[in-house]
Amino acid sequence: MSQLSSTSGKLATENIAKLLWSYSLPAIVGTVVMSLYNIVDRIFIGQGVGPLAISGLALTFPFMNVLLAFGMLIGAGSASRISITLGQNDKVKAEKILANAVILTFLISGVAIVLSLVFMKELLLMFGGTQNTVKYAYDYMIIIVPGGIFTALYFGLNNILRSSGYPQKAMYNILLGAIINVILDPLFIFVFDWGIQGAAIATVISYFIGTISVGAHFFSKKSNLRFHWKYFKLEKDIVRSILSIGLSPFSMQMGASLVVVIINTTLLKYGGDLAIGAYGILNSIMMLVVMFIIGLNQGAQPIVGFNYGAKNYPRMFTTLKYAAWTGTVFSTVGFIIGTFFSDISVSLFTTDESLKQMSSHALNVAVMMFPIIGFQIVITNFFQSIGKAKVSIFLSLTRQFIFLIPAIFILPGFYGLSGAWASMPVSDGLASVVTTITFLSFYKKFKSEHTKLSENK
Repeated sequence: MSQLSSTSGKLATENIAKLLWSYSLPAIVGTVVMSLYNIVDRIFIGQGVGPLAISGLALTFPFMNVLLAFGMLIGAGSASRISITLGQNDKVKAEKILANAVILTFLISGVAIVLSLVFMKELLLMFGGTQNTVKYAYDYMIIIVPGGIFTALYFGLNNILRSSGYPQKAMYNILLGAIINVILDPLFIFVFDWGIQGAAIATVISYFIGTISVGAHFFSKKSNLRFHWKYFKLEKDIVRSILSIGLSPFSMQMGASLVVVIINTTLLKYGGDLAIGAYGILNSIMMLVVMFIIGLNQGAQPIVGFNYGAKNYPRMFTTLKYAAWTGTVFSTVGFIIGTFFSDISVSLFTTDESLKQMSSHALNVAVMMFPIIGFQIVITNFFQSIGKAKVSIFLSLTRQFIFLIPAIFILPGFYGLSGAWASMPVSDGLASVVTTITFLSFYKKFKSEHTKLSENK
């Protein structure tokens, strides 16, 4: 039996709980380790350079979100399409999607990198930078941005690797890069005394090695999907299909980038440079929790996408149920950590007492709605996995754009800095309500349509 047939058989018949964990556990390890790239940088920079360097690093979040957004646009979109295509037993089209994804990554990421380099200083000031913090952000980003092509390829090809039936290999590849980063960070920052630039160099080297490793897989004759040079030409229908699904996570990340800019400028107004540093710390902790859920989603995506393509709808919804409950458990654990262990958590990033106190309070407020946000993220990913791009984009934007931006403009006017922190749980709660209503409406309509089809057969 071929690797492709074996993978398809598992997605179609294996026990769903077992299958979900076999795909999700490597993906969770991968996404959490991926987030540790930035978290490790922040910990070493906070401990080795100082609190203002943490604030400077927080200014880079919009840049990082933009680079990640372009990786998601291609990586997540192509991974979803490949899963659906494999469910339809069309290997040739899946390999064409793979080749088109690589070309698009080079083209789109290249444009983003050039524009970022040209306007970097102006953008950093726009993102809430001051004379105290821009120098740290610039030193970091002048190295990170050119390496963004490796970030996008690394992220995108790992998504495809997982979706094509190699979840453990994707995990090992990400672990490889993370281990290299953890080794090089303290070496470059403390031993070579390269400061914040040392952290950036370590990260780029790690992404480069990871990209080479995952790329080698698709050249191997043992892979069920391979690079074929004859497919390395853009096809309009394939490009459109990739971008239509990838627009949801892309919009989510771009929205996150804009939100970070607005949050940074608001925090600078009401709390100064240290407030931006506090946001950098709480964002690191919250994103670590969210990455568990994103990893869960990446594990569920090929199962949901395959069974949707194969029209095995009961199996698709059972997978969603398991994923939604598991995501809720993860987000509730994040609530407990942020509420009862905030002091310990923020102490990893800084020894500065003022920054620790501000960060701890901010974290307490920000995670108030975390117990319900796991469900919201899982449902949003479900619509992406079955190709309902418009619904997924809308739900992605509700949490990070439609509700959060008005809240960040309105609440600080009444409650100052505390209002800025409160805008996060307010938007989480409202987005979860909208997501619940949207899903119930879809499910009711879906069941009605397929009941009629069954009766007419």
